[in-house]
Amino acid sequence: MWGAIQSMYESFCALMLTFKVSDVLDIIIVSFIIYSLIKIVRETRAEQLVKGILILLVAYAVSGLFNLKMLNTLFTSFFQFSVLAVLIVFQPELRSALEHIGRSKIGKYWTGLSSSGVEENHVRQIRKCINSVVDVAGSFQRSKTGALIVFERRTKLGEIVDTGTVVDAEPSVSMIGNIFFNKAPLHDGAMIIRDGKILAAGCILPLTKNNNISADLGTRHRAALGISENSDAVIVVVSEETGTISIAKNGIITRNYTRETLSMELEDELIPKDNEKSDRIPILNTVMKGKKNERNKK
Repeated sequence: MWGAIQSMYESFCALMLTFKVSDVLDIIIVSFIIYSLIKIVRETRAEQLVKGILILLVAYAVSGLFNLKMLNTLFTSFFQFSVLAVLIVFQPELRSALEHIGRSKIGKYWTGLSSSGVEENHVRQIRKCINSVVDVAGSFQRSKTGALIVFERRTKLGEIVDTGTVVDAEPSVSMIGNIFFNKAPLHDGAMIIRDGKILAAGCILPLTKNNNISADLGTRHRAALGISENSDAVIVVVSEETGTISIAKNGIITRNYTRETLSMELEDELIPKDNEKSDRIPILNTVMKGKKNERNKK
């Protein structure tokens, strides 16, 4: 017994002597990838699919262990096309994961390559739009008029815009009020706002796939959650039944906003901070400064 333990200890020490920093980095990256995959499939339909695949793998191993030739041949033929099958079956989850990576900090650095900073006029336009939406939401809250307003951010919603009617108008209380008037043809759909302007209205949003949300939430709230799960948009919802103002983002909905708290939340989410101007790759900042100095010399 002692000899076996000593042999295992010596083997472990020999293994540790060959351990490199790159091995540690390799383990960390693989662990992070596995953890991320678990997060993607957890509490979704993909979780059941993963369980089914694991059962098939166990059955495949058992068929080989007990020399069940016909069953083993069947599983071997099946797993030859497993990669293509996984890509087809998990297409929604893979797309969601790639979009999430694009919205991460790495994606922000990439976006910074084509951005020359936040212009003051752009910020003023966004703030004007926020004020109009807040005023309308407060009015709708009192009159219990339903509304679904989507603020587009980095993830472009061209496919969603195509389902509605292009408006391309300056935001105002009267404009938004007319669109969501309960007898207006576009009032049942969503309004898409891009760069502080009303881009489209009457748009159809995908409903959330989360079955664990409250039964009190109607179709508007489920649509708001659905688009927030597939993009980085910020969505304002006014309930037609209760007049409650809610905000959906990143697959989470928060409720019971007042006019003041809604304004604060939208400004915090939509108006870029000053430090975002330096949220680029350092070498890019140096290049930008060099170009600016050259223009000043001229």
